Amino acid sequence: MAGRQTNVTLHPLANYNFGSKAEKVEKDATLQERTTRLKALYQQQGMRRSVEAILLVHQHRHPHLLLLQVNASFFKLPGGRLRPHEDEVAGLKRKLHNTLSPEGASLVTNWEVGECAATFWRSGFEPAMYPYIPPHITKPKEVKRLFLVPMPERCYLAVPKNVKLVAVPLFELYDNLPRFGMVISQIPIIVSRVRFAMANDQSAVEKRPSDAPTLGSEQQGDAQGQA
Repeated sequence: MAGRQTNVTLHPLANYNFGSKAEKVEKDATLQERTTRLKALYQQQGMRRSVEAILLVHQHRHPHLLLLQVNASFFKLPGGRLRPHEDEVAGLKRKLHNTLSPEGASLVTNWEVGECAATFWRSGFEPAMYPYIPPHITKPKEVKRLFLVPMPERCYLAVPKNVKLVAVPLFELYDNLPRFGMVISQIPIIVSRVRFAMANDQSAVEKRPSDAPTLGSEQQGDAQGQA
């Protein structure tokens, strides 16, 4: 009997409108400042809990992941730290609203959070995260859960002026640890169990076989689309 496979419909990147809103000041200017802040929070609240969204669209019939680009070399998924005792789904909706919703109330997206796709653990205060708790670690410093969040057919997204929203194809993310880091570079593997259906501009759906080939190397000139 065949195993169950998650089905996700991806809509074209061109379906979405993008804008900006007031700048958001980053909490840390350096890695040392971040480490110091994380240590202080751990002493006050214990293990950090964070949630992030896997938001996918398609371009040229290939899945693209929406990422926040903070500077030339730092990318992150939409999401962030949960408040103490906050529900994961409610917290992720709050983060998506704060990060991606425009300032006009009539344009706000009602996000529907899907299944948890992966869990990563931080053993100390260094950047490295693992998809397991290392055997010698009894008190991990952070647990991060990634959720599949289906994009609505159309919506308006707005990010702070000092942040870019970029759509990066899975073939550029795959195993690209130096550019995207441990977690993001593994997302192509995390979503490999998903069967994508590519919707066109008229909202018709074209199902993509699970074994269909991805874009060839000759097409990688369009490796990164920016919104």
